[in-house]
Amino acid sequence: MPYIQIKAYPKDEKIKAKVAERINEVFLEEWGCAPEAISLSFEEVDPSDWEDQVVKKELEPQKDKLHIFNGKKQY
Repeated sequence: MPYIQIKAYPKDEKIKAKVAERINEVFLEEWGCAPEAISLSFEEVDPSDWEDQVVKKELEPQKDKLHIFNGKKQY
């Protein structure tokens, strides 16, 4: 714990590695978990599929659990 899943438009492996490293650091420092407890994955979603695959299926039904939605803080 935790498992962090990121769905995003396609990016190159160098960018994904940088983002993963920074997220990993935040969880180590702020969440206080051991390095071996962290799992992180990227799922690339084509921009033309974003609305149907992510917004309608995942974001809107979980809107009450989102801390940031469409760039706006929900906390």
